[in-house]
Amino acid sequence: MRRLLLIIAVMIFAAVAAFYGGRHLVSSWCATHLANPADDLDWLRLEFNLSADDLARVRQLHDGYLPRCREFCAQIDARKQELQALLANPASSAAALEQKLMEIGTTRARCQAAMLQHFREVSQLMPPEQGRRYLAEMQRLTLGYHERIERGMSSNAPVPHGHH
Repeated sequence: MRRLLLIIAVMIFAAVAAFYGGRHLVSSWCATHLANPADDLDWLRLEFNLSADDLARVRQLHDGYLPRCREFCAQIDARKQELQALLANPASSAAALEQKLMEIGTTRARCQAAMLQHFREVSQLMPPEQGRRYLAEMQRLTLGYHERIERGMSSNAPVPHGHH
């Protein structure tokens, strides 16, 4: 029984860590990319040496994706508020917390899948070498944050000094 409780506690801790890490990633991405949609692609033009025509095609695709991105951000935010309400209620069960974390994780995974597909489509509008570089960077940014947390929490992670 103690082992089961320990496993559940570790799972909840890992889910909360992933939740806050993902929260940071999504809010940072949305704040950066949705704050000023008229100017948010200039970095792309500069970094990947895109022509005016290339950038116009990318902008059209990007503008078409923004409503979907906003919808995912709203869904994630609503579920996070629901989680905060559960966390604030001492009577909330571990099962209810786990279910809400799973809902957040599922929504976030759907968001990441949509982002990766969008990035793939954008990369195909670029000259081949720039498109490959862009896609690699967007995949790194989209997936890398969670991988760092997961590597740190895995059983293969080195044991910090003093915790033997």
